[in-house]
Amino acid sequence: MRCSASVVLSLVLIAAAHADHAFAQGYPNRTIRIVVPFAPGGGVDVLARLVSIKLSELVRQPVVVDHRPGAGGNLGADVVAKSPPDGYTILLTTSGHASSPALYRALPFDPVKDFVPVTKVIATQFILVASPKFSAKSLSEMIALAKSKPGSLNYGSSGTGAPLHLAMEMFKHAAGIDIVHVPYRGDAPILTALIAGDVQVAFVPQPTGLAHVQGNLVHAYAVTGSGRSIALPDVPTIAEAGISGLEDGSWIGMFVPAGTPPDIVLAIQKDVARTLRVPEVRDRILAVGQEPVGNAPADFDAMFKADIAKFSRIVEQAHIPKLD
Repeated sequence: MRCSASVVLSLVLIAAAHADHAFAQGYPNRTIRIVVPFAPGGGVDVLARLVSIKLSELVRQPVVVDHRPGAGGNLGADVVAKSPPDGYTILLTTSGHASSPALYRALPFDPVKDFVPVTKVIATQFILVASPKFSAKSLSEMIALAKSKPGSLNYGSSGTGAPLHLAMEMFKHAAGIDIVHVPYRGDAPILTALIAGDVQVAFVPQPTGLAHVQGNLVHAYAVTGSGRSIALPDVPTIAEAGISGLEDGSWIGMFVPAGTPPDIVLAIQKDVARTLRVPEVRDRILAVGQEPVGNAPADFDAMFKADIAKFSRIVEQAHIPKLD
């Protein structure tokens, strides 16, 4: 008896689904590599090490952190894009992965087509801080001063096109001010410049800037995000000052190469979500004002694509030149 084409197709799809499921049931059975596309010692590295230790205990396989810094995170991303789609190579990166298409003339990978978003690991906020030598002691004073003297104030960032740079450009556009960009090579030099008074203001990540705020080395004006930071409950949000557009904050998330079986993607997401619920992990993340998330792949995918569109608008509005 002959089978119709539709029946044959159905049998093939069922067989493929069972094969994926069987693959997922045996996952993982060897070392998992988390690629961090930034230098050791930064916020992504700290998170990777924290998660990798507990994730390894959970899945009973080694989980190693592999640093591949360079090109604003694109070097490490390219390594993952070209890795086998088997769930054993995972990219842990920042929201800068969503801004790359708008910032670079050409990328060695397609951020959408070459990756599968797995989960948003943490949501984080930036702190808008000021030098202790700066005369403006509140956000409203800073905005008023900037409007009265356009181009006379400056701000630091961790590099052209970096999330901190784009956050300030969003803020400038929303507040209607003109202040000059001074790029640095990382978060630590920004804070050094602020303390010295070389720049007046900057956005800094909470894990990097929190101790400086608490130690009164820099002054906190406000935080991004829709609500106040648990770690800085007395610091208002930028939205409370009547400036919209920075309610989403930032994030660090996981991606795997395109073609990774859906069951494997879901297995990674569930294991990471379970890891984030471990009290030791959760408490350490919350202590620096970050929020553990671990959401579903579909939810993270939708947010990632929305961020790509958002950053494209920001780059266009700010007239940021394309990077090579």
